[in-house]
Amino acid sequence: MSKQINVALIGNPNTGKTSVFNQLTGLNQKVGNYPGITVEKKEGICKLPRGVKAHILDLPGTYSLNTTSLDESVAVELLLNKKDKDHPDVALVISDVENLKRNLLLFTQIKDLKIPAILVINMADRMSRTGISVDIEQLEERLDTKIALVSTRKETGIERLKELIADYKNLSSKPNVDTTVIAPEYFERLQNTFPNEDLYKLWLVITQDVNFMPIEKTLIKDSTSFATKSKSELKRLQQKETIVRYQFINGILKETYKVDANAAKGFRATLDKVLTHKVFGYLIFFFILLTIFQAIYEWSSYPQDLIEGFFASAGEWVKNTLPSGAFTDLIAEGIIAGISGIALFIPQIAFLFLFISLLEESGYMSRVVFLMDRLMRPFGLSGKSVVPLISGTACAIPAVMATRTIENWKERLITILVTPFTTCSARLPVYLIIISLVIPEGRFIGLSYQALTLMLLYLIGFGAAILSAMVLNKILKIKSRSFFVVEMPNYKLPLFKNVAITVWEKTKSFVFGAGKIILAISIILWFLGSNGFADDFKNAESIVKKRIETNGFSEFNKASIETDLINYNKSLQDSIWKKVYVLDASAIADSIQTKKAILEELAQNQEIASHKLENSYMGYAGKAIEPVVKPLGYDWKIGIAVLTSFAAREVFVGTLATIYSVGGGEDNTETITQRMAAEVNPRTKEPLFNLASGISLLLFYAFAMQCVSTLAVVKRETNSWKWPVAQLVFMSVFAYIVALIAYQILK
Repeated sequence: MSKQINVALIGNPNTGKTSVFNQLTGLNQKVGNYPGITVEKKEGICKLPRGVKAHILDLPGTYSLNTTSLDESVAVELLLNKKDKDHPDVALVISDVENLKRNLLLFTQIKDLKIPAILVINMADRMSRTGISVDIEQLEERLDTKIALVSTRKETGIERLKELIADYKNLSSKPNVDTTVIAPEYFERLQNTFPNEDLYKLWLVITQDVNFMPIEKTLIKDSTSFATKSKSELKRLQQKETIVRYQFINGILKETYKVDANAAKGFRATLDKVLTHKVFGYLIFFFILLTIFQAIYEWSSYPQDLIEGFFASAGEWVKNTLPSGAFTDLIAEGIIAGISGIALFIPQIAFLFLFISLLEESGYMSRVVFLMDRLMRPFGLSGKSVVPLISGTACAIPAVMATRTIENWKERLITILVTPFTTCSARLPVYLIIISLVIPEGRFIGLSYQALTLMLLYLIGFGAAILSAMVLNKILKIKSRSFFVVEMPNYKLPLFKNVAITVWEKTKSFVFGAGKIILAISIILWFLGSNGFADDFKNAESIVKKRIETNGFSEFNKASIETDLINYNKSLQDSIWKKVYVLDASAIADSIQTKKAILEELAQNQEIASHKLENSYMGYAGKAIEPVVKPLGYDWKIGIAVLTSFAAREVFVGTLATIYSVGGGEDNTETITQRMAAEVNPRTKEPLFNLASGISLLLFYAFAMQCVSTLAVVKRETNSWKWPVAQLVFMSVFAYIVALIAYQILK
């Protein structure tokens, strides 16, 4: 039986930690949260030499063990607590060859915890380009460790790293620096009080309260009672500790690390001047966004057509193959129709994550953060708030969690409250299907109207976020002062493997996360739409047949039958003219009569299905809420979809797919888009999804909260129901008012 060891990856941000993690684990990884806390946890399995398996845990990025944010505190907690099941047997400290001095501060702290540590010097392929040379043997000797020089881009050094991990028991766990020199008497008193405890571990436990929030004090009971120093004194001691460590690091690097002073860095400086320019920087970013949205439409149209056609054919096959009955209807109208509502948008979502990953991997996203700091300051935010706001284009939940990197509580609270305005990928399915129905095809300066509309919705969401932040900044009476510091990583070509894994993991997480909700809701909706208690439901077939005999078909079906017959007659005449086959007048009349009978039977089945749906449990529920949504231009079916999408925004499309499938009669070849396009407003006899109702829906979803999971995370992050409830009420009322005004003006 092979042994499994725990390996922790830790390092500064932008050192390529994720790249090393991906090289070691490949697709054998998963993403979750730390127990009881909403900080992302990435872990995976790596096979090592001699049959050893490694459980790799990617810890949140940190500059040192003197924490300044909650996710950094999580990393320190794990390193301190030997009872934790994920406590590392060995730590890999990931460093960037160009910033080795700064990275070694964290390395020496981990060594002082007496955890076997391997120094991983990443981006080795840049050494010749930047004029850097490192004496690895001497550096290993001075740091009393083993070093793996790797390049994740060229995939070199990974096998040696695996060998070092497997051989971790031969690593030295001796400290590098004697930190007691910063206050000998103080540390001597601590040691005398806790003779069985590690002194540096004790020091870390005491000092975490200084920076952010308490870590687990049960690690060393009553340690704070022996601190006997004020927070300001402890802060000064931490600064002294940092100075002592850098003195040690400088002495080592002076002998082992050389940089050619003539190595040019002009290209990066020139590019930074352009990309962060106070005018051109914004224009370039705007152009990049336009390109992304255009590509989302252009590139995804082909796979989307295939997916939509596949699900329509699958539903038809199930209806025609399986015995008729409730089980067959459940599969065709409930499960297949519901899942098609999310599968249809996998291409667009995958492309969105692809572009976000490319921007992050290239180093451009940090420039965007720096650029947007100028824009954010007047609204009570900082450039750090841009990270959650941009992360919100993927999902609001991790975006709200990302605010933990903001030290200032007021800025963090405001960012949490306004982040849900940012257009997330869950809104994308709603936007895409409504835009395809109500925005005409056409181009303006080479860009499609539909792509421009999608970008406008993203800008509207971002605008609502920063305007809300400005109002909150004036309303919230919280004293604060903050400084903005952001690291500019080197530009680099994105690694295909990193991008591919990110797109795969994010898309899979979105699809399966949404799929569970949609599948459950689709089954519930199918049951509610396929059953009823009133006589109007039970006797639907006889009622509809009698109505058709008396009054004929509905106006829509009557017009549809006439149009189809005219087109059919025209096709017959064209076939005769082209001499495909010869028909006399009597044969043509019989053929048209047969076609008419088929169309009337389909129309009758559709009207029976629609009548049953309207008088089902779901129909009654929809009619109850219709007065509320009617002023917005919606009927009861859209009202049901809006209501169910509170579970998750993307459920809107799955709900309509199920409703129209249940009420769509026997024609299973139609796609959801075709059924929505054919829906008619019974009052106006016009298409239900027109410009007025479509814009109203788009604006409603641009501003409404519509996500119970986000509310739960906001509650956890703020430790109060006050903020998520206020958030829900304000965003819902605001969305309703804006949608109402838009519909009343445009109708």
